[in-house]
Amino acid sequence: MSERYDGFTVGLFRDEAGDWVAYFNELPEISAFGPSPEAALAELGAAWEAVKQVHREEGTPIPLAPAKKQYSGQFNVRIGKHLHRALAIEAAQAGITLNALVAQKLSKGAGIY
Repeated sequence: MSERYDGFTVGLFRDEAGDWVAYFNELPEISAFGPSPEAALAELGAAWEAVKQVHREEGTPIPLAPAKKQYSGQFNVRIGKHLHRALAIEAAQAGITLNALVAQKLSKGAGIY
């Protein structure tokens, strides 16, 4: 289903009125509803095509799903000096670089490894 929506993750739920609501997790402002899951998904597809058409007409970039973007593997995070020191000490004690330690901690916290 993700390719049908250009890689965006689709959420689907039944609201309190009994209608089905379909939306993009990454772009929750784009949503649609219908009397069945299939109808809500069809309406979401139509809404997404309309959004893309507006972007084309205005000459603005069409939003890309995170899975479709290219990532460098680099980003900067500012942290307090005390945390920086504690992490540097922990990395030195483990015999690894600070970057390696932080990457391990982020991977574990994100449930990747």
